[in-house]
Amino acid sequence: MILQHLLKAPSLAPVPHRALVSVTGSQSSEFLNGLLSTSFQGKPLNRFSSILHAQGRVMYDVFLYGTDNGYLLEYDSRPSEAPSLISYFKRHVLRSKVKVRSVTEEYDIWASWGSEKDHGWETDRKWHWAKSGAIEPAWETNDWPWGTEDLVLRDRRGVGMGRRLLVKKGDRPPEAATHDILSADAYLEHRISRGVAEGVKDIPPMQAFPIDSNLDIMGGLDFRKGCYVGQELTVRTYHTGVIRKRISPVKLVDEHGEAVEAASVLENAEIKPATKDDAFRRPRGTGKLLSSTKDVGLALLRLEHISAVRNGTVQLQIDVESRKINVVPFWPDWWPDLQHDNLSDA
Repeated sequence: MILQHLLKAPSLAPVPHRALVSVTGSQSSEFLNGLLSTSFQGKPLNRFSSILHAQGRVMYDVFLYGTDNGYLLEYDSRPSEAPSLISYFKRHVLRSKVKVRSVTEEYDIWASWGSEKDHGWETDRKWHWAKSGAIEPAWETNDWPWGTEDLVLRDRRGVGMGRRLLVKKGDRPPEAATHDILSADAYLEHRISRGVAEGVKDIPPMQAFPIDSNLDIMGGLDFRKGCYVGQELTVRTYHTGVIRKRISPVKLVDEHGEAVEAASVLENAEIKPATKDDAFRRPRGTGKLLSSTKDVGLALLRLEHISAVRNGTVQLQIDVESRKINVVPFWPDWWPDLQHDNLSDA
């Protein structure tokens, strides 16, 4: 299923609820390498990554922008169960030659997509598969996948996501002259349509597992990297576990297949599977609606339920007072195939 209202024109939108931390100093790369789930190679470079708890659950999904003497880390600043990122970093600095400070008041964060400049560097996606169901992008490019431009990051979490821009507080990006300026809600709709989870609503800190949250598909995990916080459980899952859940984009429709534009009031709603033949036992487990807007959202679902919906044997539903809303998952065209042998019946 492809969203008919997917925005394709060159577009620019602010990204709300984001904060920035500066990590500088001669040992900034070594310092972050011990805390983040992706590897550091050579000079500071842009990238997407995550910070995990010692038990392997996600605390923050982050963007890193390389600077001359360190990094700027962008993260969701809304209150959560996770410790403050600055206090967490300062707890680990010890004697490292590293300086940590907030620079949130110095920059605004924007997303840009739809123009040649926003996607001309895209390449066809290829994947590394693990028997567990973990999936990694295989970057087939001589360029650094996330780009090397100052304060501009290629958003490779999903094809079509465009670029991430840091702009001095109060200014507008140069793209404002050539792109339609849209709202933060338009960015949310764009992100959902590409199947990209982000921030505390989609990846609840101290609760979400990184692979369930698609951090592997989005390039935010390195399973071959040496020791970092949360590495043991993540790598064990990669080699010996079985991935049973994933975040998927979904459409919300009524019993007639018409769009239900009430997604925002349904966030965190429980999604229950129901067989189309009452003679069969109800499938086990439930799902959960995460970020949503209009008639679309992201939902954490069991892979067996997604497969059953595609096979026509199960419906996923949210109970709302006296009616039921059908939840229809769709697999974005850039994603690895859900029916791959390593994922089917996971």
